Amino acid sequence: MTALQRWRDLLASWAIPATIDPPESPWVLPREVFRRRADRQIADPIGATHRLAVEALREPGTVLDIGAAAGAASLPLVSRSKVTAVTALDTDDELLAAFAERAAGVEHRLLSGRWPDLAAEAGTADVVVCGNVVYNVPDLAPFAAALTAAARRRVVVELAARHPLTELNPLWQRFHGIARPTGPTVEDCLAALAEVGIEPQVVAWQRPPEPEYAKFTTLVDVARRRLCLPLSAAGDVEQALLEMGVDPAVPPDLGSSGRDLVTLVWPGSG
Repeated sequence: MTALQRWRDLLASWAIPATIDPPESPWVLPREVFRRRADRQIADPIGATHRLAVEALREPGTVLDIGAAAGAASLPLVSRSKVTAVTALDTDDELLAAFAERAAGVEHRLLSGRWPDLAAEAGTADVVVCGNVVYNVPDLAPFAAALTAAARRRVVVELAARHPLTELNPLWQRFHGIARPTGPTVEDCLAALAEVGIEPQVVAWQRPPEPEYAKFTTLVDVARRRLCLPLSAAGDVEQALLEMGVDPAVPPDLGSSGRDLVTLVWPGSG
């Protein structure tokens, strides 16, 4: 089995087991988390992803943000480097609207759809950033190749050290008696990229604890839905989260990117 096939198979293993009948869709998009992350990063950017993107923008240049959400990866660059324009691409129109609100006064363009489907429309940019998207990309080869082709200077990709939904694995065991997948991991991603000739610089770092939801009850509800549990189980989920050590004053999002992060950097096509 090739590394690219292993990557596809590991992602496919996250399908909800056939024995589970979810009362609601478990594939929750936590828009509040993305908006709050963007606001924090714009106000006080941290992390290797920001630093490595800034390095490539010492001279004036444009940015293409793949999976832009509310702008956490690209908008902090505007006031701290020589960004002349930003293109934001995302599948979620509500998050693109949140991006536009935060990009007021910045030359920007919004593209609604998937990468690399819209690669031709997006065109090229000096720096391409892609934050916490690749665990949703089974066909990694064309995705990564299109990132390289779109970047004139540098590609900067951020991802969790391992599939972020693994944070919920103890709760799947607790409530359903089911062992969920433990991967893929960043090592699987690197092996898959190597098969298409991409060997990036790798920087591991940690996001500090921060309240990703305004209320602990919101985290409880999102976790319940991701666990395919009914509303009546909310109290049990709350208790389980507390027993896991979750601080109700600093509710994290268990399932979107986590705190152990890795930034991958490689040259663009020039």
